[in-house]
Order: sequence, then C-alpha cells, then structure tokens
Amino acid sequence: MSLHSERMSRQPSGRYRVGNVGGHRNASPPPAAATPVAFVQTILRAYERYREDPAKALRMAGISRSELQHPEARLTAAQMETFTDLTMRQLDDEALGWFSRRLPWGSYGMLCRASLTAPNLGIALKRWCRHHRLLTDDIVLDLSVAGPTAQLAISERRRLGEMRELCLLTSLRYVHGYACWLTDSCIPLRAVEFPYPAPPHAAVYALLFPGPTRFEAARTCMTLDAQHLALPLRRDEQELRGMLRRGLAITVRQYRSDRLVLRRLRDLLRTRCAELRTGESVASALKVSLRTLHRQLRDSGGSLQELKNEVRCDLAIERLERTSRSIKQIAHDVGFHSEKSFMRAFKQWTATSPAEFRRRRRAAHGTS
Repeated sequence: MSLHSERMSRQPSGRYRVGNVGGHRNASPPPAAATPVAFVQTILRAYERYREDPAKALRMAGISRSELQHPEARLTAAQMETFTDLTMRQLDDEALGWFSRRLPWGSYGMLCRASLTAPNLGIALKRWCRHHRLLTDDIVLDLSVAGPTAQLAISERRRLGEMRELCLLTSLRYVHGYACWLTDSCIPLRAVEFPYPAPPHAAVYALLFPGPTRFEAARTCMTLDAQHLALPLRRDEQELRGMLRRGLAITVRQYRSDRLVLRRLRDLLRTRCAELRTGESVASALKVSLRTLHRQLRDSGGSLQELKNEVRCDLAIERLERTSRSIKQIAHDVGFHSEKSFMRAFKQWTATSPAEFRRRRRAAHGTS
C-alpha cells in the first residue's frame, strides 16, 4: 500500500527459517516463519522485467540466494514486509510488476486518503474500487450487496501470467487489511475465493484471511456480512500518516484490533510525552506489564519506539507551525534531553532541520 514503511524492523537473525525457528534475544518466542518463498520468487520476476538488481533488497531482508532454491523455505512477516517495501522503492512500482504500467510510490496511499473521509465502510470501499481504476484497468474491483451479504470481487482485464497469484492475493489483502484498520475492527469473512488451483503453499491462506478459502472459483472475491458496511470509520489524517509509515504490516499480517492499547498509548504520549521516557514508565501509566505492552505492540505490527517517534514528530510539527516557542523549548516539550538530539532526530524524520522546517512553513503561509 503506499504504504510507507520508513522504519522497518528486522529479525535478529534476518534469515529464512525452515522447520524450527532459531533463538530470539527477548524472552518471548520469535515470530513464526510462514510466508512461502514462492512469493519472493514471484517478486524477483519484477526485477527481471525492469532489469534491476535485487541483491540489496535480499540482503536487507536477510534472504540468501541459496535459500531461494528451497521450496519449503519460509519467511517471517517482518522479512516479507522489509523485502516488499525495499522492492517497491527501488522499482518505483507498488504493483511489483503485476500491471502493464508502474504504480509509482504513493499510489496506494492515495487510495487510502480518498477513502478516509467516507461516512462508513461501505462508502469507503466503493471509493477504493472507483479510484483503483485511476491507477490501472488491468484488474477492476467492484463492491456489490445481495441481501445479507456483500461481495468485493476482482475482474481480470488482461493476462497476469506468473504474477497472477500474488497480484490477486495481495489486492484482496490490501482491501481487507485497510478496511480492518479503517474501522479498527477484525472483520470476519464468509469466504475468500480464487480462480486458480490450490498452490502447494495453500495452508498460508488461512493465516492471511479470517474465513474459509476456496480455489478454482469463477473469480477472485471475498464475501462478508453486509452489516459490516455500516461500520463507522475510526481513523483520522494523523493516524493515517502513522499507518503509512508502516502500512505493509497490515497487508502481510491479519489485522488485530489495537484500539485498547495503541489508541490509549497514542493519547497518553501526546499529553505526557516529556515525562514518559522509558518503556517501564509507559507500561505503568497504562497499568499493564512491560511484557504485555511489548507483546500487544508487536501483535499490531509496531514498536514502542516507533510510536514514540511518530507522536514526537507530530507534536514537534504542530508546535513549530502554530507556536513561537523556541527550538530548545519544543525539544523539551516532546521529551528530548537536549536541543541537539532533538534536531538530529527531527532531521531523520523530515529530512530538514526544525528551524528550516518552520521557515518554509511560515513562508508558505505568508507569515513571518
């Protein structure tokens, strides 16, 4: 999904895992490696199409060339997230070579923003389908309602060849993952159907979709209870910006509702950012154990440091734009011990210094 993934997390080993997984530096068990190597092999065809070298993306994701030759090899979700993100950036194609034209970086983020202001999920999905046609007509998405059920279907307008499975599978995951995030709900599915035979790695589909999967169907579609279309949207632009920094997490993993933790945590950090400097202090303020906090954050596809950085960045931008507080005061407001460390972090977040950021924003708005 545009799905910016600016601060990707890697597993300590960064390697494929076949059979038993290796050790982990924390006490909690390591994430299961379930993503089939076949998905990586499909993405490598996009590199062939664009005549680019995948070596860096493979290395950053911890994938060796020799491991690609083992059909039984599996990746962790974090490895797949890292590899896909780097590929999209390097090829400047968020469709990973599926379509007759590239979908430049930011294309799926545009779809997210176009749907964000809808009054309910049904309207949001209709907007997604309609605006997807602006990106490509190689596949066409359509939402229909029949009695108590709703169906989002994909029609193929051109031959997708070897890219077909990953294209259709991922296109449905994009929609379902975003719908769950948008409503902050784990939306169950009555059925997920695909028009091709069951692949050797068919078992992974149960990890990707919360409903029964059927193969050799008439077309690609997912069916859900129509009542879910009335769900209100629970996200705003600020939350969308945070999600887009790590959007692929909601496409390579099933969504798990984060309302009870992340929403409370984000609100807490916005009001007490300066005083809550450690994981222990944050967990205490939320009245949960540190282990529980880290587990719930990991399940939602993020980390405490990532969320703290997101909130700090948003708060710093607000103060730079709307107040006349000095850089030193703003650094303290958002929880930094020194102005220098704040300036260094802000430049990492925005690629510019706080002073230059403030100057540009004021110039853009005609203020001094």
